[in-house]
Amino acid sequence: MTFYDFIRQGELEALKERLADNPDLLEQKDPKGFPPIILASYNNQYDITKYLLEKGAKVDARDAAGNTALMSVCFKGYKDIAELLLEHGADVNVWNYNGMTALSFAAAFGQAAIARLLLEHGADKTTADKKKNTPYVYAQMQGHQELAELLKV
Repeated sequence: MTFYDFIRQGELEALKERLADNPDLLEQKDPKGFPPIILASYNNQYDITKYLLEKGAKVDARDAAGNTALMSVCFKGYKDIAELLLEHGADVNVWNYNGMTALSFAAAFGQAAIARLLLEHGADKTTADKKKNTPYVYAQMQGHQELAELLKV
């Protein structure tokens, strides 16, 4: 198995050994352009995400589309990992290459609890992406009316 397989499958001890042998893996992207912190977060691997952060992984590392780990958990719905990333200084207002923020993803995928968490941490609900859509617009487009009300400016 590869280092990235260990991340996806939650093999923390094997990951620790591989990382001890090659510390550069901490920030090395997989063949598809995903850094370890995003792979761990996206695959709901809380303990591995925590370990990578403790070892110094960049919390706002980006994939090939400019997405961060926080963005990935916002559409997957992993609130506990979102909290962990925020505790480690994740930027709630960083944009991907399409101008979307974590709050836009939470709105589009109906993740109200995560949207509230992001707002508590200073997420800007007025930020529009390259298509001029705000988080409010995404919530409305997807039929998430209660969430839309929360995001109304």
